[in-house]
Amino acid sequence: MADLFLEIITPERQFYIGPAEELVIPAIDGLYGVQPGHEPAVTAMEPGELRYKVDGEWQVAAIGQGFVEIMPERAIVLVSTAERPEEIDAKRAQEAKERAEDRLRQKKSVEEYYRSKAALARAMARLKVSGRR
Repeated sequence: MADLFLEIITPERQFYIGPAEELVIPAIDGLYGVQPGHEPAVTAMEPGELRYKVDGEWQVAAIGQGFVEIMPERAIVLVSTAERPEEIDAKRAQEAKERAEDRLRQKKSVEEYYRSKAALARAMARLKVSGRR
């Protein structure tokens, strides 16, 4: 079976562009697996762990919110952030997690609640991926 052409793009950089055998994304309704020949789809993604297989080995990245467009022979992932495990400062991510949890306990405005939940999700994704070094 032919590979899937994968593009993972953030506003700051082209994180990965090349062939991939498989892709697993954190979609808003759960993990979503993609292989070559997949039915066309577009879905939103939550902050979490994105995985893609290149040359038989899984690569991981902590990603922020975004979208993915899937076609039978390609997938384009557009996300706010993408980081490899070695790029993540686990101490900073832990501090960000603690700050977000503290803000959630303070029960401020609805807007602040959603902002804090998003910050917590990003920190948790970064911590999960940083443990894969």
